[in-house]
Amino acid sequence: MSVFIIRRLLQSLLVVFVMSLLVFFGVNVVGDPVDMLVNPEMTQADIEATIRALGLDRPIHEQYWHFLTNALEADLGKSFIFGEPALKLILQRMPATLELAFVSLVLSVVIGLPLGVYAGLNPESRVSRTIMAGSILGFSLPTFWVGLMLIMIFAVLLGWLPSTGRGDTVEVLGVSVSFLTLDGLSHLLLPAFNLALTNISLVIRLSRAGTREVAQQDYVKFARAKGLGRRRIIFVHVLKNIMIPVVTVLGLEFGGLIAFSVVTETIFAWPGMGKLLIDSVQNLDRPVIVAYLMITVLFFIVINLVVDLLYSLLDPRVRLQDVKA
Repeated sequence: MSVFIIRRLLQSLLVVFVMSLLVFFGVNVVGDPVDMLVNPEMTQADIEATIRALGLDRPIHEQYWHFLTNALEADLGKSFIFGEPALKLILQRMPATLELAFVSLVLSVVIGLPLGVYAGLNPESRVSRTIMAGSILGFSLPTFWVGLMLIMIFAVLLGWLPSTGRGDTVEVLGVSVSFLTLDGLSHLLLPAFNLALTNISLVIRLSRAGTREVAQQDYVKFARAKGLGRRRIIFVHVLKNIMIPVVTVLGLEFGGLIAFSVVTETIFAWPGMGKLLIDSVQNLDRPVIVAYLMITVLFFIVINLVVDLLYSLLDPRVRLQDVKA
């Protein structure tokens, strides 16, 4: 097991280094932030002083080396616009994005898994066909359009839920959360469901396919022959065996929820990292963009590592094969 973990950690470090190269050089070849930052009335001497202060007068490889050495000390640079550490700006908005992504993930499992298992156990019923048709719609409909329709129906026409903002928050271990207040929960439901829609459809299809396959296995037939109840067969024999692909995919999708919640946060004016990224791209605030992308990469790597470990716990053959390789 330790060899398996060490190998995964070394692979993760290599990925972080390669991604730092791609992200830093990719962001620094797009546009010139000086055009966005200098006042047209500034003198040439002031402009050159600003460029030196931002470190943009150095060759690109020196800028990267400066970024890399500082990154090892958790310093990802200062925002050109706010003059504050980029990491601090992102961390201030991270709780809102993490909360939105986590609630979306919970909704994906709570809604998608029962529907998928039901559709797998009753493939020919009309309800199952309706569920599968709904899952296709969940994949097909654009996120921004669904978000606008949710606002139109539940906020404008019915007036049941607020359309924008985060609502009241409370402090839990120094972190602001909104799902523990009624007002915050009402603000959270629409954006969380909008962000979860694709994953709900994904979980439905994965769990349906897994249930249909597992239901034909000999151990399930044997369990039925022993007279075990339907509920026990589902919870003990079916769910355990269909969870491996569901856990793997949801783990990978959680990183996607964090990284690509930009559309949902913009539509619902959710004060998370996505809004900060949009503003930074518009202002060519390179340190914030690079910091955001590197944090996103780290999220994906950590989540993949956790998924690999969970996968190896669920199926020990995985780590054995990895060690032999």
